Amino acid sequence: MEHYHHGEAGSVDWAGIESVRQPTGGRAPMVLRDRTELMKRLQAAVAPGASNQVYVLHGMGGCGKTAVARTLFQFATTEGNRVGLWVNAADRTSLRSGMLAVAADRGAANGELSAARNGLRAPADLVWKRLGQSEYPWLLVLDNADDPEILHDGGWLRASPRGIVLVTTRRAGVHWWPHAELHHVGVLPRKAAAQVLCDLAPETGTMEEAAEIADHLGRLPLALTLAGGFLSHQVIDPWTMTRYGRHLDGQGRVDLIDQGATALGREDARHLITRTWQLSLDALAGQGVQESTALLRLLACFGADPLPLTLLNSPRINRAVPRARAEVALRGLLDQSLTVVVDAGVRCVQTHALLLASVMADIPGEQVAQLTSTAALLLDAVVPAIPERGRQDLRMSLLAPHVLALLHHATDASVVAGALDVAVRLACALHRTGDYLSAWELASAAAAITEPKLGPEHRTVLSAHARTGRALFRLGRFAESETVLRHVLAVREQLFGPDHPDTLDSYFGINHPLQQLGRVTEGITLLRRATDGRERVLGKEHPLTLQARAHLLEFLPIAELAAEVDDAAMPLPQECALHLGPDHAVTLGARLSYALALLRLSRFEAAVEDARQVAADYDRHYGPDYALTLSAQLLYARAQAALGDVDSAVELMAMVAHRRELGFGAAHPYTARSYELLEELRAKAACQSAD
Repeated sequence: MEHYHHGEAGSVDWAGIESVRQPTGGRAPMVLRDRTELMKRLQAAVAPGASNQVYVLHGMGGCGKTAVARTLFQFATTEGNRVGLWVNAADRTSLRSGMLAVAADRGAANGELSAARNGLRAPADLVWKRLGQSEYPWLLVLDNADDPEILHDGGWLRASPRGIVLVTTRRAGVHWWPHAELHHVGVLPRKAAAQVLCDLAPETGTMEEAAEIADHLGRLPLALTLAGGFLSHQVIDPWTMTRYGRHLDGQGRVDLIDQGATALGREDARHLITRTWQLSLDALAGQGVQESTALLRLLACFGADPLPLTLLNSPRINRAVPRARAEVALRGLLDQSLTVVVDAGVRCVQTHALLLASVMADIPGEQVAQLTSTAALLLDAVVPAIPERGRQDLRMSLLAPHVLALLHHATDASVVAGALDVAVRLACALHRTGDYLSAWELASAAAAITEPKLGPEHRTVLSAHARTGRALFRLGRFAESETVLRHVLAVREQLFGPDHPDTLDSYFGINHPLQQLGRVTEGITLLRRATDGRERVLGKEHPLTLQARAHLLEFLPIAELAAEVDDAAMPLPQECALHLGPDHAVTLGARLSYALALLRLSRFEAAVEDARQVAADYDRHYGPDYALTLSAQLLYARAQAALGDVDSAVELMAMVAHRRELGFGAAHPYTARSYELLEELRAKAACQSAD
């Protein structure tokens, strides 16, 4: 029996990160100005019968690419009789989760989605298979695809005879978009830019005054939208466009610095927008809502992905914003179009990446440590100290990019260490829900970011590497897992000694890939060290000690195993239940290991009954597709066959193999082993029939 079921595994139930039937990020324009010819071309592209084409909208950030895409999306879904699908392609995690949500929308089964989510089958192939089988024509928008390598590395960008693909990106190089039709989206002409301001704030000035402000703002649609929002929201002390323009010309408001924005020559769109955002914050401060600035600075410590609002509902926010004023501060940001509330499965707040970057750049150095420390404490409050097995928690999935953003921003060593501890726990939580690929990405990225800041021998950096190694093991990448875990073990032994809990954890963890790589004796030796050391350091009744003792039952030589089972004062599962409770994860794992031990000792009747009961309990706790449920059912099938009930074993093993293929992918070693065992059982059944 392979040993996949140990440690941490999770539900294969699919939970989409966000709805793909609605555009995300930003707001639809009141009127789309000066895009007439472009919209004519795009509307023709989604006419009945049109398909098998990719269109790319490229231009600098904030130039209105998403606004064009939103307008086409609305047209296609209301007048074009198409299904609209919207995916944020800003990073690998958002792209993968969004595209898998597209597959789910187009009818993919939970097992297929789980296998793709865990990297056990090609996720892009699944998505495009489902898109190609769509009953209705569709428009797929890949928004914010500013890193084309992400699309090409995974094979995410393709054409289909069932629909049209529209990409928005800042990258204009033709080599990135072979076979696509490219359209540049630039800043607006002066008249159209002025009209945008007048659309949003019609009573605050003339067209000429609006044109002057538009010139100050570089005629960038995002900046125009924010400026118009500012002007239209002044109630007690209304501003005119003239007054607004004077502030743009004020001291410290015009020091534009070239950051490499190509569309405006030496002007830098980020700083151009920064002035407009600061005017909005100044207005809020003038209204007595100074806390909005503090809240925006706190948000700048996180990423641009949807951030669960529950994160802000914590007493720990008092370090940055008085909790009693957090609601008012957020409403101020919403009123000034500085952030938006979005539904990503849970209510979230989302702030534009350009705004966050510019705000972070302007935070006084002495405040960065305080703000990043508060951000780390907020994350610490919502990530479990000891994550448990179970189904996917959407909030945990949404937090991953924000933890990484915080690690990038933090400079104080104590803050970095605290945030890294949160990242390791979050990776563990993702791991234990079965999202091994996300766990690996988070842990490995966190280690890469923090190792230069804390050093390669920092205890939590080593924990991040260890979590990376365990995720690699669950992905079936045994050799890579062993390499990572071997390095961590060597450093921990040198720094902490053989009896440190971290070193003992390394002895325990590396046994798994060693067993799968055929290095059985070495694995048992290290597992013994973990078991003996944990008993000596933590105590015989500690959950980790009991866990290690249970694992030994699976690997001990038969002679030693018989003595271990027969000489015990109390069977190990009963001992675990006594100290931890009957439903504790370690107790369930010990019952499964004990049933395997009975099978190895040829005590088939006892093994059948124990395996049947533990399989039923795993099913009851976690569902039929849970990895440990399938491991228990596999053991039950083997025990049935050993007692001669081969037909029942074949039936059960066929179900296990099928579910593993759906959940893990056909190429995963455990899926392959399941089918091998199924064929062995079928051959045995055939022999019995012949006899």
